[in-house]
Amino acid sequence: MFLHPLKSSAGFTYLAALMIVIIMGIMLGVAGQSWKMIMDREREAELLWVGTQYREAMLHWRNFRHGEGAMPLGDIKHLAQDPRSLQNVKHLRKLYPDPITGKEWKIIKDPQKGILGIASSSDKEPIKQANFPADYTQFEGKKKYSEWEFRWDVIPPKKAATTTISGLQTSTSPVKTSPGP
Repeated sequence: MFLHPLKSSAGFTYLAALMIVIIMGIMLGVAGQSWKMIMDREREAELLWVGTQYREAMLHWRNFRHGEGAMPLGDIKHLAQDPRSLQNVKHLRKLYPDPITGKEWKIIKDPQKGILGIASSSDKEPIKQANFPADYTQFEGKKKYSEWEFRWDVIPPKKAATTTISGLQTSTSPVKTSPGP
């Protein structure tokens, strides 16, 4: 009996198509993981930026004088519209949601000082663990985004910058001299 050559290769075409689908699935899975990592890094960078905006707005609220002295910040919404002023004073352009969760922030309060800061409500582990800007070195080694607290009352001191020029060391910090004899 004579076999037709096209009928004998039908199974091979099916296997080749199946292998192509499997390879494409694996490649899409790898690309999806890379895309997720990129998006997580962007959300983390946005968290640092938005947290800085809130911290600076709280500092501005604290330092903005209205005659009766500094009134504690009682509601985070007051950063977008200051009720202490008859003018349209905005310490923050708009109220930003938490970039990690997309929800409201965890508010850090003190009974006497009012709102001290904000933190993400996410329990996810941060991608960035080191090499933070000078204002956020306290974030190094934190295990959750909720431990990243953007507070107006905690600003770490900046390190004095030193440079070496032709063997001479210079510094921007004040130099103490001992009194003469």
